[in-house]
Amino acid sequence: MKKSIAQKLLLKVLLGAALASPAINAFAQDTKTSGNPVVEGWYADPEAKIFNHQYWLYPTYSAKYDEQVFMDAFSSPDLVHWTKHSRVIDTSGVKWVKRALWAPAVTEKDGKYYIFFGANDIQNNNEKGGIGVAVSDSPGGPFKDYLRKPLIDQIVNKAQPIDQFVFKDDDGQYYMIYGGWGQCNIVKLKNDFTGIVPFDDGVTYKKITPEGYVEGPVMFKRKGKYYFMWSEGGWTGPDYRVAYAVGDTPFGPFKRIATVLKQDASIATGAGHHSVINVPGTDEWYIVYHRRPLTETDANHRVMCIDKMYFDTDGNIKPVKITNEGVAARTLK
Repeated sequence: MKKSIAQKLLLKVLLGAALASPAINAFAQDTKTSGNPVVEGWYADPEAKIFNHQYWLYPTYSAKYDEQVFMDAFSSPDLVHWTKHSRVIDTSGVKWVKRALWAPAVTEKDGKYYIFFGANDIQNNNEKGGIGVAVSDSPGGPFKDYLRKPLIDQIVNKAQPIDQFVFKDDDGQYYMIYGGWGQCNIVKLKNDFTGIVPFDDGVTYKKITPEGYVEGPVMFKRKGKYYFMWSEGGWTGPDYRVAYAVGDTPFGPFKRIATVLKQDASIATGAGHHSVINVPGTDEWYIVYHRRPLTETDANHRVMCIDKMYFDTDGNIKPVKITNEGVAARTLK
């Protein structure tokens, strides 16, 4: 059957619009689930947030350290269809960062959006780098250097200043939990995020390292309890995984309870360095993490995935089942 001129013109318009549209996960076009990975490309260490009734993912660009000079972000109305926001932060906006731009933590305060990041992979206190912060008027950037210097640029309690996580407690106080090299600190942020201040006991850097901790801390509060999660194992290997503890305060003490996320030899390896999403007003939880496809051996070939996370009646986190299907669409009110 011949197409009319009008039909041909319409097809051209539709094709042009499709090609010009932002990148959306192709898997989601023919199914009702997100699919894992949720987006194309090599990404790791995802930070998951909800801003303006949208889900947002902020990952590390997974490449060689010298190539890690920018970060992309992704937004979605339903966890299934994702829009890419390219280079929401890069070294043109943060001049002191030269390489190894890692593991963003993002928060909103007073109408501004702040992205905390590790940079330059410093190995001692004489090198320039550490944890920085940039600010934007939009969750999609562009983010520009907030302090023109690192927020934390020293190795304290043997914790490399990377893998920061920003936690807001119920009283409005913001804390930052961070640390690599098997050590974890918690610090109290100034109200304007321009620095850190001592705790009431005079200590500025509190060590809260639990057994097995390697990196990638995450904290959230549920039913009056503080859940502290972290990554264990080597990030390049198949045994990378996530464990957790529960405490009565943000400072613990935290005693390791169990592993909750790990590889499945039939699906993927190296499942770790995660974050969590709680749908507001519900007890629905998702875990967002990276993993390595079974076909890949390159350490940097990591992808972002989402699966459901559940609790038992005692408040323990159930072991997460990693999937290829991902999660069903879930819009926000």
